[in-house]
Amino acid sequence: MQPEKHDTNKRDKNKIYFLILIIVALVGTNIFLFLRSDSGRSSHVTIINEKERLRLELAKIEIELDKVTVLNVKLSEQLINEQQKARLKIAELKLALQKARLNEKELAEARTEITGLRVFVKEYNKRVEKRQREIEYLREEMDSLQASAAEAKKRAAELENRNKELNSRIRNSAALKASEVRAIAFRERENGRKTEVTRASTTSIFRIEFTVVPNPFAEGRKHRVYLRVFDPAGNLIADDNNMFEANGQQMQYSLSSLIDYQNDGSAHLIDWKNPGSFIKGTYTLILYSGNASMGKTQITLR
Repeated sequence: MQPEKHDTNKRDKNKIYFLILIIVALVGTNIFLFLRSDSGRSSHVTIINEKERLRLELAKIEIELDKVTVLNVKLSEQLINEQQKARLKIAELKLALQKARLNEKELAEARTEITGLRVFVKEYNKRVEKRQREIEYLREEMDSLQASAAEAKKRAAELENRNKELNSRIRNSAALKASEVRAIAFRERENGRKTEVTRASTTSIFRIEFTVVPNPFAEGRKHRVYLRVFDPAGNLIADDNNMFEANGQQMQYSLSSLIDYQNDGSAHLIDWKNPGSFIKGTYTLILYSGNASMGKTQITLR
């Protein structure tokens, strides 16, 4: 009986050991499967987080590009083309990150491209800011040039006015002035002989005698003298086509004549023949030269 009992106990122990081995194997298998499942879940979560981070990076890069629009800088054609390429690349990466599943290789490629894009946009914005500074500098230079041009124009106008004023003073200083101006009435006979008269009915010619005052500013040469004759009623006796300028306006003259001025105080005379008839009353005669009045006189006819 003893050997049989010993054999039975031995078999029972072997079964127990075998069950323990099976239990240990099952527990190990469960632990392995659990750890493998947990590792898969962790890897999936990591991929999702990386995708969100990359989307955020793209959003930041796009905001940096939008700053150019806010700055309202006039871009060169090259900068415009580069910005368009960058936006196309951002759109491509956004589309790639929308895929339901991305493996580690695809994520690494997207990460590399976004890093390169971030560097490009940083350098791009520096170039845009540099262009903005250049444009501001050129605008300031243009404003300065325009201000200088306006100031120069203003000074030129002032100088022109001063020159006109100076020229006017010079002309006035150089203008001939007459003294001892007097008019004499003459009757001219058929033989050309002239007789001094006082009656309107016998007068045919006015002779104007005058002396030119010496003037060191006046040029010694022949000067043109204009005569204006007004009848007793105040009417100018002149041809409509006989015009000259004096005192800044156009005037009609009764007669024009050249005198030889040599700054020696010599006397001159001008004969004026009335194209009509003389009437009783006082005539006014005014002499002009160098666009200014020389002097005047009056004569009364009975």
